[in-house]
Amino acid sequence: MTILHPILEPTLRNKKLFCFGFGYTAGFLGERLSACGWKVSGTTTSPAKRAFLKKNGLAAWLFDRDHAIPDPFNTFADVTHILLSVPPDGNGDPVFNTHGADLAALKKLEWVGYLSTTAIYGDQSGKWVDETTPPAPDSRRGSQRLKAEQQWQSLFLNEGLPLHIFRLSGIYGPGRSAIDSVRSGTARRIDKPGHAFNRVHVDDIVQTLIASMNKPRPGSIYNLADDEPSPSHEVIQFACNLIGIESPPLISYDQAEMAPIVRSFYKDNKRVRNDLIKSELGVQLSHPDYRSGLQACLEVEKETSDLLKFSAGDTAAE
Repeated sequence: MTILHPILEPTLRNKKLFCFGFGYTAGFLGERLSACGWKVSGTTTSPAKRAFLKKNGLAAWLFDRDHAIPDPFNTFADVTHILLSVPPDGNGDPVFNTHGADLAALKKLEWVGYLSTTAIYGDQSGKWVDETTPPAPDSRRGSQRLKAEQQWQSLFLNEGLPLHIFRLSGIYGPGRSAIDSVRSGTARRIDKPGHAFNRVHVDDIVQTLIASMNKPRPGSIYNLADDEPSPSHEVIQFACNLIGIESPPLISYDQAEMAPIVRSFYKDNKRVRNDLIKSELGVQLSHPDYRSGLQACLEVEKETSDLLKFSAGDTAAE
């Protein structure tokens, strides 16, 4: 099988990662760390997903604001690393409100990663932003994320929580990319002149998180983004060309009918710098632009399909 990207491994072994919110990114990170001998566990809001995780050897707990983990002392006793990806609400971060004090009291904790968003920078009229740019969220999503960042930073400042904040651009990867939206018929090519946004492939999120675990610096903030902010209609066009599907028509932003959440996406216009993850953590992006990333997504599909065919052939031979 072709290796699509460098495999960055943790320098530490026999550690234990707990993921609050075992979603898309946590799944890829957990798989990578499990392969290196780490114990991985986490939370979900879905009983069905909990059963799926347990079936695959991962301890899982049901958790939301109204359902705390019943025995945090024993559950977190040996945890060394924590990933926080539960979205905040109007009252802040549910994990902070429910278990923040429990986590701050952990004696073996070496690293905490909070997955935030570049939406906290708000609209910058197309200008470049970096980690020193003052947050100026102009959406509810961005404001809630900034509040959550500040909550966790209070535990870093007051309790010494080994916190690392990662501000992510639009996440994509296998099963969650422009290729999938094109195939489902939901993709639209909306043209707003001068508008561009960054995205980041899940492979590069995972390798950045591991790089931070290898070289922790509590209190740090990192932008996670690709090298090439681009208009969304170009990404959709490339995905269509890649899989041989006719692209949807180009629609002017002023004439397009959009849900409020979609329109708010086009309201923010900024270009995100990622220099710090390169200079401080030594990250070399596996997918520095959407073209590389989408091609990798398609290659994963092909390799998975080939593997299934190969396995089917073996079964038939038996």
